[in-house]
Amino acid sequence: MAEKVDLMAERLERSKNWIVKQALSAWIDQEEERSRLTREALADVDAGRVIDHQAVQAWADSLSTATPLPVPR
Repeated sequence: MAEKVDLMAERLERSKNWIVKQALSAWIDQEEERSRLTREALADVDAGRVIDHQAVQAWADSLSTATPLPVPR
């Protein structure tokens, strides 16, 4: 991984420290968004806003037919 950082720093004409800070910042942002989406999904489940698996499966199976089903809601 260190070699990749070195190569990227050279290619971008930036310091290795800058590359690492950018990568860490992007990773933190990604993890924060993942956590937010998980909390949102759990709130939906708690509120009963869920779609039955069989309805989703039937919809997915219908996508390759001449008359696909509407998206389950």
